[in-house]
Amino acid sequence: MYLRYSALALAVSLATVAGCKPASTPIDQSKIIEATVVLTENQKADALFEKIFQQSVDNSPETQTALGLKTNYDQWDDLSEVQTQKELEQAKEQLAQVQALNMQSLDTGRQLSVKLLTARLQARLDDAKWDLYSYPVNQMFGTHSTVPSLLINQHSISDEADAKAYIGRLKGVTTYFKQLEQQLQARADIGVLPPKFVFAHVIGASRNIISGAPFDGGNDSTLLADFRGKVQELKLEQAEKDLLLKEAELALVGSVKPAYENLIKLLTTLEEKAGTEDGVWRFKDGDEFYANRLARITTTDYSAEKIHQLGLSEVARIHEEMKGIMKKVGFKGDLQQFFAFMRDDQQFYYPDTAEGKAEYLAEATRLIDTMKSRLDELFIVKPKADMVVKAVEPFREQSAGKAFYEQPSMDGSRPGIYYANLYRMSGMPKYQMEALAYHEGIPGHHMQIAIAQELDNVPKFRKFGGYTAYIEGWGLYTEFLPKEIGMYQDPYSDFGRLAMELWRACRLVVDTGLHNKKWTREQAIQYLVDTTPNSKGEAVNAIERYIVMPGQATAYTVGMLKMLELREKAKTALGDKFDIRQFHDVVLKNGAVPLDVLEQLVDQYIQSAKAAA
Repeated sequence: MYLRYSALALAVSLATVAGCKPASTPIDQSKIIEATVVLTENQKADALFEKIFQQSVDNSPETQTALGLKTNYDQWDDLSEVQTQKELEQAKEQLAQVQALNMQSLDTGRQLSVKLLTARLQARLDDAKWDLYSYPVNQMFGTHSTVPSLLINQHSISDEADAKAYIGRLKGVTTYFKQLEQQLQARADIGVLPPKFVFAHVIGASRNIISGAPFDGGNDSTLLADFRGKVQELKLEQAEKDLLLKEAELALVGSVKPAYENLIKLLTTLEEKAGTEDGVWRFKDGDEFYANRLARITTTDYSAEKIHQLGLSEVARIHEEMKGIMKKVGFKGDLQQFFAFMRDDQQFYYPDTAEGKAEYLAEATRLIDTMKSRLDELFIVKPKADMVVKAVEPFREQSAGKAFYEQPSMDGSRPGIYYANLYRMSGMPKYQMEALAYHEGIPGHHMQIAIAQELDNVPKFRKFGGYTAYIEGWGLYTEFLPKEIGMYQDPYSDFGRLAMELWRACRLVVDTGLHNKKWTREQAIQYLVDTTPNSKGEAVNAIERYIVMPGQATAYTVGMLKMLELREKAKTALGDKFDIRQFHDVVLKNGAVPLDVLEQLVDQYIQSAKAAA
């Protein structure tokens, strides 16, 4: 396509942009040729970026659905080893193609894209040796929960074909789970088994999926209720709807039920072989694996020891700030007693009833709406996609995290979702509502992720890609940011903000403790109980999360501290010329990037702002 640009057309275009009349402007042929080369190489790069992104999307029907596409709408991802090897070979080819681009002929933005894509593809190839060092099913996520989660939240049904595709996916669970079982067995063969506590969670969640009609008596099961509700909205004759429902019931009984039963059987067998040691240090070359995980997650060269010490330092700082809150509200006692008061006093909780849960969701929505009205004070670019607040669905609320965010569809037709887990209202204190809403919603994950998807000047692999330290660092940074414009007027809410920041600082300590220093699960749980105002139940759930997701929890504080460091660097360099809205523009307008790249972007912003001044 780029060959359509003739030298004459390019000269006319360049002259017009410069405000000149083409007919009276002398044409420098060498400049035309040089410009043509630049344009050609830029277009080559754009085409390659698009091709590589599309190949990754083509490899994953689940990604297609997440993006709001209805291609391969009746299929699941291919979990086979054959597919894994195919994708690795594809990554090798893609890397060679990216490296063949002429960097000197690319503009600055595309040079950054090449740098990011090269690093990403190289990391995928380098990390192939660790492919089996993971837990495909666990209490946080996994193939067993992907089935109901994707079908309920992402598989929309707008016509009969969509309904048929849903049924096709129900039937496809048979093959999907056979591949999952092969993956689990391959890991077991090299000693990579989840700790014993994981199995009860996964087996219980799997049994929940095949409970209810048509599997047994009683109310509709989770999946049948979802399918029935969506089909009833279709403009079809009732007889046609009934036929679709019958097909779905047959697929649920004939495919979904035996697939889950076989998975449960295998998990029960593997549970007998599982141990109670929790850290990845127990695996062959586990220390090397964990060091690699930290490097990928934080996008730094921080060692486990450095991260551990950083966590201890942050915990001490936050404790001092909490003591200031304690004095402000006139509490008599020490910090541990204040923690107990904040944890146990019923004034800080909504009732554990349907009405209490509805109140929580309404207040969370109000907090986000209020923050929306203040965005112009902090941001230039804002998301177009909408965002809603929902409770985590019953089928996964027992094992899901406290709160999380699900991105909007690629075209914005499906909004972003802030999920609040209201399974136990005692785990969702009122004083943490502000910080949670800001982190998961606005100006946190929704703002950053939706804006990235809506960017016009970056390739899709950057719009929909991510770096945990950047994404979660931004989430934690935006818990603090509203305080600077007068939010958190209630000192107890400000304590809640600090409590959440403390929780993330403690993650640095316990994650490295578990996976590097050989802490036991119980030792890590006790550290959280002794150091934070959170309940023991929350501490147990958190430590179990960090065990199955090694390194991931270190991203939040590392990312936030880097963003605050870079902001202070810009403020110091620019003085009264510093504009926080411009700083946030720099952070957001390139999508998610590694922290070292973010620093380079901020340095460039400082230089250009100085030059403009």
